[in-house]
Amino acid sequence: MTTHLTFLLLGLGVGAVIAALGVGVVITHRASGIVNFAYAATGTFIALAYYELRATGDLVLPVLGLPDRVHLVDRPTTSTALVITLAYAALIGAALYWLVFRMLRQAPPLAGLVASLGLMLYFITLGGLRFDQGASAMVIESPLPDRLVTIGGAVAPLDRYLLAALVVVVAAMMGLVYRYTRFGLTTRAVSENQTAASMLGISPNPVGTINWILATVLAGGALILAAPIIRLDPATSSLLIVPALAAALPGKFNSVAMAVAFGLGLGMLQSEILSLQTDWEWLPDIGLQQGIPFLIILITLLLRGDTLPGRADVTRLQLPNAPDHRLAVPIVLSASAAAVVGLLVLDSQWRAGIIVSGITAVIALSVVVLTGFVGQVSLATFALAGLAAFAMVRFSDDLGVPFPLAPLLGALVAVAISIVTGFAALRTRGMTLAIATLAAAVATEELLFRWDWFTGGLEGATVDPPSLFGLDLRISAPGDAFPREQFGFVVVGVLTLSAIAVVMIRRSGTGRRWLAVRANEVASASLGVPVARVKLEAFAVAGFLAGVGGTLLAYRRELVTTSSFGVLESVVVLALAYLAGVASPLGALLAGVIAAGGLLTVALEQINPGSTDAQLAVNGVALVIVAIRFPSGLLGARRK
Repeated sequence: MTTHLTFLLLGLGVGAVIAALGVGVVITHRASGIVNFAYAATGTFIALAYYELRATGDLVLPVLGLPDRVHLVDRPTTSTALVITLAYAALIGAALYWLVFRMLRQAPPLAGLVASLGLMLYFITLGGLRFDQGASAMVIESPLPDRLVTIGGAVAPLDRYLLAALVVVVAAMMGLVYRYTRFGLTTRAVSENQTAASMLGISPNPVGTINWILATVLAGGALILAAPIIRLDPATSSLLIVPALAAALPGKFNSVAMAVAFGLGLGMLQSEILSLQTDWEWLPDIGLQQGIPFLIILITLLLRGDTLPGRADVTRLQLPNAPDHRLAVPIVLSASAAAVVGLLVLDSQWRAGIIVSGITAVIALSVVVLTGFVGQVSLATFALAGLAAFAMVRFSDDLGVPFPLAPLLGALVAVAISIVTGFAALRTRGMTLAIATLAAAVATEELLFRWDWFTGGLEGATVDPPSLFGLDLRISAPGDAFPREQFGFVVVGVLTLSAIAVVMIRRSGTGRRWLAVRANEVASASLGVPVARVKLEAFAVAGFLAGVGGTLLAYRRELVTTSSFGVLESVVVLALAYLAGVASPLGALLAGVIAAGGLLTVALEQINPGSTDAQLAVNGVALVIVAIRFPSGLLGARRK
């Protein structure tokens, strides 16, 4: 019993971080109506900036194009570094509101989502660039004392108790402010109806600025204090947004108290699962605790979700128009022909760029089908791609299934999982579905991808090279012969067939039903459109395309590991598809061109070697600009 109590108390630290981030999500949602997926990434950057300042006296700047850092003081004390960093966090919060989210107050919900995803990519990439080795090169010493304290026979460091107490006190103070002060009243007014608040003379800008400053300071402060407890890394710490969203969702992003309660409980439960894995040998030694946020989100959706939105709150993402390009098929065929010629006449770097662009375009077609045609936002695309890739390896190695049957079977596995995921879309939509699929992607990575028998463990799984009728289609070759053009032909052929199939779906009756559901589920149902079946059809097609792309990616890498299909890649592919034009198959082709490692990367490297190090960060900034100025993406901006 003492052991279980010890683990529960140890979980207070992580639970306090989750609770603090959950409170911040609630605050920013109240201020701007946007679920900020970049919130944990912003806090991570601020925390890393604190420890860099504490160690060197340098303040790391968050803007590309400016000097990396400025020197402030030679030997800052803990209190000096804290004051400077929290003031710095306040400036970052104000800048984010005025430069980004103020512009998105009246924008479609999807624009706010992709803008926050763009910021997430930006801060993750910038953290990797500004802090070369992340937290491993820093001395992480929390400002809180960490001596051991015994309570009821359980021993836990003091910083766990202090961190949890601080979060509870801060949240209680914020709750009182929002409930009993004029500022809280104006915040609630702006949150419930910005137009009516403006008519009463309430400006949303001061309210939004103060709330974003409070939320950003809270995120930075929580991650600074909890740095010895968690792994302070730009990519890993940024995914703390998933449990934070799970803590904020039961209160409908409106309850500070529920965010604190669920956050603390979630951290303690995750810690207790680690204890149970030690005591119960039959429990698998995988990241079961990472599935708890997904479970909370799933239960919340089942209890509160509706098959159709009510008449008073029809949810519309207001996606870009999905035009039927008359020249879409000729453009696809012309691009494919150019790619084939390029594979035959260009050098190794360009051949590699063509292959990367082709595979990314196939996966981006999955996003076009699901989000562009049906309005269902999924952040689990690469999780499906990974399931297909590992399933293909198992079919090939364990059952001796040859190419091309093995990748087709792998893609069908992705279809089955995608349909299961689609059942969540029958009771939710919009941002809530995006949150659910993001949690599902994290759970997939931590649960299914941790099974050694399925993925090969840390060593990964070797992919049998493809061959057909005696033709060697593998990618590997010595020297400049890599990558072999034969594999490139396979990629181009698959992309051509996939793109033409998506164009034909758009022009068919099925495509018109999909677009009708995207526009208005209630009206579609009243006209006899089977909304549930339409959604599941789209999830099936999207899952197949993601699975096919995943198997191509596996053949390209020849060795697939659990890191090959991370959650961040799903965010990237959605960002690229939206940036290019999420409602058009041609947008998927452009997404492949601008992908990291694709044709644009090769071209930039030819012009200026080393210029693509910050390409993901630049893509993140471009995504924010497109979300604000050109909601239809680059293709839509051209038409406009």
